Amino acid sequence: MKRVFIAGATGYLGRYLCAEYQRRGWYVIALVRKAPQGAPIAADQLVEAQATDPQTLPGIMAGADLVVSSLGITRQGDGLTYWDVDYQANLNLLHEAERAGVARFAYVHVLRAEDMAQVPLVAAKSAFVAELERSQVAATVIAPTGYFSDMDDFLTMARSGRVWLLGDGSKRINPIDGADLASAVADAAEAGIARQDVGGPDILTHRELAELAFASLGKLPKIICLPDIFRRIALRLLPSVSPRRVSGPACFFLSAMALDMVGTPTGKKRLKDHFTSKLAATRTASLHHISPKGKTS
Repeated sequence: MKRVFIAGATGYLGRYLCAEYQRRGWYVIALVRKAPQGAPIAADQLVEAQATDPQTLPGIMAGADLVVSSLGITRQGDGLTYWDVDYQANLNLLHEAERAGVARFAYVHVLRAEDMAQVPLVAAKSAFVAELERSQVAATVIAPTGYFSDMDDFLTMARSGRVWLLGDGSKRINPIDGADLASAVADAAEAGIARQDVGGPDILTHRELAELAFASLGKLPKIICLPDIFRRIALRLLPSVSPRRVSGPACFFLSAMALDMVGTPTGKKRLKDHFTSKLAATRTASLHHISPKGKTS
């Protein structure tokens, strides 16, 4: 049985990766900082170690045929930076893969990274990719457009009554479902593909995304487009007026919003179905928390 070592296993994509490789019959080894308390991970073995601390890593990849990493910071905390995690922690894992004789290392990067080199998140990821491609371990680099879960912000704005767009709303994106992306990663690694850009089956403008969010809610669209100068001003000011945990993700979001983020259409899951499922789950959760008399349970 082939063995895959998955880093970032407790994250949004990592859980899909674990499930996908189990579905394909691989023995799944999941790297975790500590055993998760919530939903279980689809893994045959959990390895507790700190990717940021190389002293905790020796031997953890013994016998692995493949390493897949979606490890990265989503919300900055614990005093860690993108360079600590997206770059150095992944580099620590790469060095361990080299020592263990792992045949291939697959990494989930960012689409159009070369056009966002000034963004700290992207710079750290790109620096790791450069190290990976210089390594003796064969590399597969997957660059997705954006996740369905990222598009939930459009639903949140639509629910509040208005969607605010930057520019004229004509930039395009084809976000991808987590399960479809996990399948694309596994396919690319198995085929020995060095680099691949991927997105979902639907290519939508930002305006069309907003309209879809309103349609999912059964509301007439109210869309306000702000001149792009506001985006550029925010990019300039945010790093100096907000903490890194805010400015980091915001700078990435604002930079990506100015680009067409379109990858090779992949998978079958549609964003409109994700919105429908998200709203149904929200309604169910609300019913479970409110008693018939309107009091919280």
